[in-house]
Amino acid sequence: MNDGKPSLPRQLHELALGRIVERYQLQEIHADAGGPYLSFVCQAGFAEGADVGYMRLFRGGPFFQVVTSTIVVPQIQLDSHMVFAFTPSDSPVPHFTVDSVRAGDHHAFHLDLIPRMDLGANLDYMNEAFQPLTQACVAGRAIEGLSRAELSPRQWAIMSPWMLAHRATTEAFRQINETVLSYQEHWFKLVDNGLSAAAVAHTSPQQLAERDQRNKAILFNAEVDPVWNQITPLLGADTVQKQIQVLQAVSRNRG
Repeated sequence: MNDGKPSLPRQLHELALGRIVERYQLQEIHADAGGPYLSFVCQAGFAEGADVGYMRLFRGGPFFQVVTSTIVVPQIQLDSHMVFAFTPSDSPVPHFTVDSVRAGDHHAFHLDLIPRMDLGANLDYMNEAFQPLTQACVAGRAIEGLSRAELSPRQWAIMSPWMLAHRATTEAFRQINETVLSYQEHWFKLVDNGLSAAAVAHTSPQQLAERDQRNKAILFNAEVDPVWNQITPLLGADTVQKQIQVLQAVSRNRG
């Protein structure tokens, strides 16, 4: 950051987000007064009142919404960026997510396509939506300098078995772009082409929408994911709750 260039986590964030926004010509939704959808003001004494980040919101194309979260607090050496790209609630196409973080002297990242159906009971769906990620997943996990993140069994259970969630050395973090782009390219194909009738034979748009609502209530839940309680003293309970509400939102039937 001292050379004026964006940090490595921000570079990865901007790459992944930019590819989605540009490919599908998404429109950013701003706050009433302009600027990001939700601004983050530090509530902690060491930087009280300082601007420490924002949530951005995009809509359009084939998506329900794309949500980002950026928190940068030099005083505690935190540089965190998240993208969640949500397909419509009645769609079987997985949601896409990538986080990129620097905390203290280490980097970390999280990359996944979030299942919309039970993988253990829908082989055709798993084969189309996730099996093509296997080569990139294996190669990504083999990068020297990665160590598996300490997540709870519940956190692993609500994501996909193809999820990468790791701490990384600086050099290892520099190498993950290829894995992120591979996941994104496969996901773009799913967004553009959909899934076969066989892959979604055992569900319906209504069932998908109901599952999406239940799934998001677990994904973005302070009991399940401790990060929400960790950032509450920094951003304040109201701001954290607003973020959760946006992330838990579901789309209505498109008719």
